[in-house]
This record gives sequence, C-alpha cells and structure tokens, in this order.
Amino acid sequence: MTTSNLCLLQMLRYQHHDIDPMTRMLATLKNPIDRWGPVSQSLHWLIVVLILVMAYLGLTMTDLPNNPHKLKIYALHKSIGITILLLVSLRLLWRIYAGAPQTLATIPVWQERIAAITHWALYGLLFALPISGWIVNSAAGFPLQWFGLVNLPSIARKDELLHTFAVSAHQFLFWTLIALALAHAAAAFYHHLFQQDATLIRMLPRRWSRGGDITEGRSDA
Repeated sequence: MTTSNLCLLQMLRYQHHDIDPMTRMLATLKNPIDRWGPVSQSLHWLIVVLILVMAYLGLTMTDLPNNPHKLKIYALHKSIGITILLLVSLRLLWRIYAGAPQTLATIPVWQERIAAITHWALYGLLFALPISGWIVNSAAGFPLQWFGLVNLPSIARKDELLHTFAVSAHQFLFWTLIALALAHAAAAFYHHLFQQDATLIRMLPRRWSRGGDITEGRSDA
C-alpha cells in the first residue's frame, strides 16, 4: 500500500458526521501508521534544539565573570529548562493520545525493543534533568522565574548538602542524556545510510522524503 493510500485511509477514518470539528482536527494530526505526524515531529525537533542551547549555556556559563550578564544567562538556562520540562510533558501526553507508527517490517524485533527502551530512557532523562536543576536552584535558596513572567515555587528546602548532591546528579544526568542522545542519533543515521530504511525519514517532514513510499510496517503485539 502506498503512502498516499495510507494517508487517505487515515483521513477517511475521521470524516464521520458525528465527530465535532475540534476532535476531527486533532485526529488528523495524529501519527499515521507509516510515520510520525507533524505535531510529534515539531515537538521532537524543538526539544532537540533547546537541548543543544541548554548544553552550550550549561557548559559555558560557569566560566563567565560575575556580573549582571552572567545572572541573565543563568536565568535563561533555568527558563529553557522549565520549557523543556513542559514540552516533554506535552510530547508524552501527545504520544499517549496520538499513538506511534507501526514498526518498519525490515527492523528485527530485538532492534525494535532496544529502540523502545532507548526512547523511554530519553523521556525519563528529559524529565529528571530539569527537575534536578530545579532542586539545585531551590536548595541554593534562589528564586525561580520562567522568562521573568511566572514565579515558580521551590521544590526543596535550602540545604547545602542537598545542593551539592543535586549539582552532582544534574551533571551526571546531563552527560548520560548526551551519551544516550548521541547513540540514538547514530542509530538513526546508521539505518538511513547503511540499512537505507525510513527510520530517520519518518521523523522528517514528508516533503523531505526522497525515496518515495516508506516501507510498510508491522504491528507488534
């Protein structure tokens, strides 16, 4: 079955007259069976960009001289961290609602299982990393604002030992996330360049696909 036929079937499912317009619109944005939909793709790449920005800020801001600019960079780092936490929450809720594409038929089951474990580990780290940073901020006794617009509460008491532990945990979680994300990206490029399947293409806009139809998938139990 071609990609165009799959999309047509996906749209026909939600054209029943009993479905209200909002539900129909959300349904058409859900992930089709052959690729990730536009909402999932947008959230994925936005989070990737924000993680890269966070990594740059986190690795460079401690060496800045103590001045108002440094305080602004720290505040930006914290605000982006809260944004990532919100976006990952939204992405997880959307994943539950919109489902996931079928597994490519060319991918062995053991690889699919490893990919699933990696995905959920990344979700866990993307939650744990900003929360650990929030604890760092709270344990140091600093106020926390989201882009100067919303005051956020402390989630831990002011405590020097807790602050020291949270800093170490935050750094460990960061490097673990970087390592796992690099492995995830390397696997995607391996599939694209050597296996020549649609693993990477399925997370890109449809107009970027060069190989025609995507290989049909299978439904795993």
